[in-house]
Amino acid sequence: MQAYDTHEVHNTVAPLANVNLYQIDMALREALVREGGGYDEAALYALGAQLGQADVLELGRLANQYPPVLQQYDAGGRRIDELEFHPAWHSLMRLLIESGAHATPWLEGNGAQVARAARYLMFGQVENGSQCPVTMTYASVPALRQAPRLAAKWLPKILSRTYDPRSLPIEHKHGALIGMGMTEKQGGSDVRSNTTTAQALAPVEAQALFGEEGEGAYRVVGHKWFFSAPQSDAHLILAQTESADGHGLSCLLLPRYLPNGERNAIRVQRLKNKVGNRSNASSEVEFAGAYGWLIGAPGRGVPTILEMGSHTRLDCILGSAGAMRAALVHALHHARQRSAFGRKLSEQPLMQNVLADLALESEAATVFAMRLARCFDEAGDPAQALLARLLTPAGKYWICKRGPAFGAEAMEVIGGSGYVEDSPLARLYRELPVNSIWEGSGNVMCLDLLRALGKTPAARAALAAELALAGEADADFSAYRAALLADMQCSEAGARLLAERIVLAVQAGLLLRHAPAYVSSAFIASRISCAPGGAYGRLPENVAYGQILARALLE
Repeated sequence: MQAYDTHEVHNTVAPLANVNLYQIDMALREALVREGGGYDEAALYALGAQLGQADVLELGRLANQYPPVLQQYDAGGRRIDELEFHPAWHSLMRLLIESGAHATPWLEGNGAQVARAARYLMFGQVENGSQCPVTMTYASVPALRQAPRLAAKWLPKILSRTYDPRSLPIEHKHGALIGMGMTEKQGGSDVRSNTTTAQALAPVEAQALFGEEGEGAYRVVGHKWFFSAPQSDAHLILAQTESADGHGLSCLLLPRYLPNGERNAIRVQRLKNKVGNRSNASSEVEFAGAYGWLIGAPGRGVPTILEMGSHTRLDCILGSAGAMRAALVHALHHARQRSAFGRKLSEQPLMQNVLADLALESEAATVFAMRLARCFDEAGDPAQALLARLLTPAGKYWICKRGPAFGAEAMEVIGGSGYVEDSPLARLYRELPVNSIWEGSGNVMCLDLLRALGKTPAARAALAAELALAGEADADFSAYRAALLADMQCSEAGARLLAERIVLAVQAGLLLRHAPAYVSSAFIASRISCAPGGAYGRLPENVAYGQILARALLE
């Protein structure tokens, strides 16, 4: 029978691969040096080349195509609650841990938070689920340092650059991961309504069970509705304890294995069937008389865990900025190769408007995130600490909130081919909402912003000093800044708008100071001179689309 060629395949776009994610990102490169991380530029250049390779990018697809599987029992019927991951997951985790994405700020000097932020932002362009356990491990360090005896045992393993996924007591591990479990069915973000209880062991019982390591041990009974990365070597949780002041939430470290070598009584009920973030295991657990060790003072669990929360929220901003950057790069890569109606998509004015608008959003997110990382580097400076106290919740609200619409627009640039699972845009689109929800939803962040303004009035002065650095050259920015600083107090109902205005002002100030004029003027025209809103692609006609797009993705 004769064979017929039905059509010739042409005008299709090869997947983005074999690029240096650092080299092609001018905004990130400039911010790294400007904010104090330039000492690490050679390592980041090498990492960018590694992460942009086709085989590494493929790991992200595989890890999500084959998510973790829970094995509750072994062949003999013993409860084990072990997770099985695809090899791609372990390869991604190894890359993250060996790069120091969890540890370098606690081991290196000035600029280490900024350099680490650049790493994290690039990893966000490869795969997002594996970032979750790395974030929690990184953020656990300040909390654990409040318990010196536990810190001496755990921190050397936490700060190790060896990825060790084996299920073993900590004494036998070469590296450790830390997870967290805060929310319960009845409370969600309202952790003060938690019902999980922790009862201090009597010294005699603690000694009999764990010897010298029994000091500070509690028996824990209850549940967690979200228990992140249950394969971790230990988790930080909140539970109700009794103290001289009555009942109160306390922070405890629950190890996977007890000092006597037995498994802790942490029962994984099931894994969450999430919209996105599917490579990463999130679970529901019950504590059937598990044992934990107190971190911080009894009844002071919320302030203790906030030592961790500020760093995880920084990573939500970085993760969203990374995912937005990935979506932009894929969209631009496609538009530069795909032709329609007789010319490349990237040459068509309306498409240029959309892409340039996305590029502005991405660059603004990057410069904001990197500036905030410097605040963490310089936390010993009261002004920088106050600025971080404002910008962390405000940034987590606004930048994470902008992500889902950004992903949807980038998907539309690619069209129908972007809406199928073969496209990386599908995974990115599902990933982008999680950072807005995890570690405090948008409303929680905005309430925290109001709390910061109420408790630390000097934070306004820190913000004013930061915004003053942009000078008076742009009249629209000057007017926007003056109106913002004159009206920093608002009702709870207006907190979202206040957070948005703060972030836009900081982004505009940074772009005025450090970006080309064609970038800053377009950002101010579309976000400061008029309120942002509606779809992307609403830039004024006099914007330098071509220059913005050339900067956004270097050839």
